[in-house]
Amino acid sequence: MLGTVAKQLRNHPALIPLFIFIGGGATMSMLYLGRLALKNPDVSWDRKNNPEPWNKMEANQQYKLFTINMDYSKMKKDRPDF
Repeated sequence: MLGTVAKQLRNHPALIPLFIFIGGGATMSMLYLGRLALKNPDVSWDRKNNPEPWNKMEANQQYKLFTINMDYSKMKKDRPDF
């Protein structure tokens, strides 16, 4: 199968950017999916020791990928302890 793809790319060099962008998009989507699975507080991998990970987050802990005009180091705790 890879031989057929290589042959097509040699015959039609205009397909090279298409393969690059599709491969890059697939790679970035898999990396983002992995980040969501490992860093998001809504995902609980260990139900026995940490059944509710969203309750153990500090007020200054950043879990969003991108924030605008938000400095997490200066935030104060505004919620009760559970």
